[in-house]
Amino acid sequence: MLLFDSHCHLDDERFNEDRDDVILDISRSGPAKCMCVGSDLESSRRCIALSEKYDFIYAACGVHPHEAKDAPEDYLVQLESLLSHKKVHALGEIGLDYYYDLSPRDVQKKVMNEQIDLAVRLDVPVIFHIRDAHGDMIDILRARKQLPRGIIHCFSGSAETAAEYLRMGFYISFAGPVTFKKAPHLWEAAAVVPLDRLMIETDSPYLAPEPVRGRRNDPRNVKYVAEKLAALKGISPDELAGITYNNAMTVYSI
Repeated sequence: MLLFDSHCHLDDERFNEDRDDVILDISRSGPAKCMCVGSDLESSRRCIALSEKYDFIYAACGVHPHEAKDAPEDYLVQLESLLSHKKVHALGEIGLDYYYDLSPRDVQKKVMNEQIDLAVRLDVPVIFHIRDAHGDMIDILRARKQLPRGIIHCFSGSAETAAEYLRMGFYISFAGPVTFKKAPHLWEAAAVVPLDRLMIETDSPYLAPEPVRGRRNDPRNVKYVAEKLAALKGISPDELAGITYNNAMTVYSI
C-alpha cells in the first residue's frame, strides 16, 4: 500500500532509545511519507531536524493548546521563521483541548487565533487538535472573516460535527480510535467524509490501533487505519491508501 502517515510525533521521547532503528524500518516497510508534527517551538525544531535527516519525513510547526500558556512573547516571530524551512509544510498542531485544560481556555483561544492569522497570511495549511471543544471551535471558525485551509486531525466528533467542518472546506483525518471495537460514532463520522477529504494518521506514539492497542504506536501501524476505513467505505485497502496519500500530498503541497 502507498501510505502517508499524515500526523506523527517521531521526535517524542518515547522513541529516544530506538528512534533511528524505527525510522530505518519505516523507510523499508512502512509508509512512504510521514508528517512529524510539533507541539511547541522546541519540538517543532526537532521535527525539522528529523526531516533534514530523512527524505520521507516532513515537518509541521506550531504551539499546541497544552503549551499555549508557556509560549514566549516572540513565539510568532520564531514560528514564522520555522515555517520558512523547505521541509515544513504546515502550521500545527494548534487548537483547543478542554479535556485536560492544561492552559486556560482564554489563552488557548488567543494563541490559536494568532496562529490561524499567521497561517492565513502565509497561506500554509493548519493542523487542528480539538478535544472536547468542537462547539467553541466551530463558533470561532464561523466568526472568522477568512478561514485557513487544513486538517481536523485525529477526529473525535460526531457525523454532524464532521459535516460542519467539511462545509468549511477542511480535510478530516482518522487515527487509531476508528479501529477500536466500540467506536460507532467514528464509523458514522467516517461515512459522511467523502474520499477526496479523507486522511489517515497514527498520532504516534499515542493511540495505537487494533490489533496493537496498548503498545507504543509508530507510523508502521497506519496500515491498520487504512484497512478499517477501506472496510467502512467498501473499497480495497490499496485504493483507500492511494486516495489518502494523494490527499495528504495535496493539502501539504508536497
